[in-house]
Amino acid sequence: MLRAALLWLSERPAVFDFIKRNGMARRMARRFVAGEGLEHAEEATRELNGRDVTVTLDPLGESVRSADEAASARDTAITILDRIHETGLAANISLKLTQMGLDLDPELAADNMCTILERARSYETFVRIDMEASDYVQPTLDLFAERLHPEYGATVGVVIQSMLRRSAEDVERLIELHARVRLVKGAYMEPGEVAFPDKRDVDDSFAQLAERLLASGNYPAVATHDERLIEHARAYAAAHEIKNGAYEFQMLYGVRRDLMARLRAAGHNMRIYVPFGTDWYPYLMRRLAERPANLAFIAANIVRETFARS
Repeated sequence: MLRAALLWLSERPAVFDFIKRNGMARRMARRFVAGEGLEHAEEATRELNGRDVTVTLDPLGESVRSADEAASARDTAITILDRIHETGLAANISLKLTQMGLDLDPELAADNMCTILERARSYETFVRIDMEASDYVQPTLDLFAERLHPEYGATVGVVIQSMLRRSAEDVERLIELHARVRLVKGAYMEPGEVAFPDKRDVDDSFAQLAERLLASGNYPAVATHDERLIEHARAYAAAHEIKNGAYEFQMLYGVRRDLMARLRAAGHNMRIYVPFGTDWYPYLMRRLAERPANLAFIAANIVRETFARS
C-alpha cells in the first residue's frame, strides 16, 4: 500500500509543483539532493572537500526515451567532467547506462559511455557505472567487461549489490579483471528468486563480499551507513593489515554526517554520493517506493545524527 502510494505520488506533477513552492518540503529534499543545477552540486562538493571528503556527482535521470535525450545526458556528463577539471574539485562522476540509452540500443549506450570515458581519461579522473534493477545487471556487466574496462581500465568502475544472489560470482569475475567495485546493499524491490528477501541475509552477503574485495579487490568502495557492517570492514582490514588508503567508505549525501566525520577523523578515505538535477522529486519518491523501509531508515538516521551532535 505504501509503495503504491509513493509511486503514485512520484507521477503527480501537481505534487511536485507544491513541494517546489513549499519551503519546508524543499529544505527537507535539499538535505538528500544537492539541488537542481550543477552550481548546487559544486557548492555541496566544495563544502565536503573542505572537510577532506571526496565526492561522486550523480546527475539525476534514467530510462531516456530517445537518442536525443541520451545525447543530452552524455553531454551533461562531459560538462560535469569539464567543471571538475576546471575547478580542481576532489570529485568524480556516477552514471546510469539507461541514461545513456541502454533501453533504446546497447550500442548507443556503449558509444555514449566511450565518449564520456575518453574525456575522463584525458583528465585522469574516474567514472562509476551505477547498477540498476536486476534486469540490467547482466547487460551492464557485459558492457563493462567486454568493452569499457578493456579499453579504459582504471578510468571506469562498476557497482555490485549484496542483495542479489548472483553477486558473489560477479565479484569474483570483477576481481579477476582487477576492476574497481563499489559495494552497496541495493534498494530495488526484487523477486525472491534473484534477491535475498531477509535483511540478515543481505547484510551477511555484504560482509562476505566486503571481505573478498578488501582482500583482493582494486581500491574497493564500501558503501553503507550500517555501523555494524562498517566496523566489520574496519576490523577485517586491521586484522589483515590492509591499509586505510587501499579502500574507501562511501555514503549518501545528507545521511549520517556524524558517522562520516568520525570515519574521516579516524583516517579513512570518505566519498559522498551527491545527486542533483531537476529530477530530484521523482528520484526521491522512487527510491522510497523501491523499499518503503527507507522512510524509517532515513528518519532514524536523522534522529541518530541529531542526538550525536547534541
